[in-house]
Amino acid sequence: MPALGQRPARLRGAVTAAILASGAGVACRPHPSPSQCDQLIERYALLVVTAKFPDASAEQIQSERDREKIEARGDDAFKSCSSQVSPPEYDCAMAAATADAFEKCLE
Repeated sequence: MPALGQRPARLRGAVTAAILASGAGVACRPHPSPSQCDQLIERYALLVVTAKFPDASAEQIQSERDREKIEARGDDAFKSCSSQVSPPEYDCAMAAATADAFEKCLE
């Protein structure tokens, strides 16, 4: 599994692909709200941290989650979430059981 710092670059590619694909015929469909995009970031951070630190304390998990969320919020791909991620991509990502599955939803 890649280090936490490598995931955002990989995710950036997945979200960028979703952005490009969403422009092909789904422009009239509603996209996730800013609140839903925040939920995506929360979900992704939880998946990454719990995979990376399966035996961590609750405090350590929260600290790493906060760090991961800050990093994700700075990513250009997440910044355009509310205008580019489709509802099916959002639903898939929110239901994903792993960070890898989450990323595949946004490819």
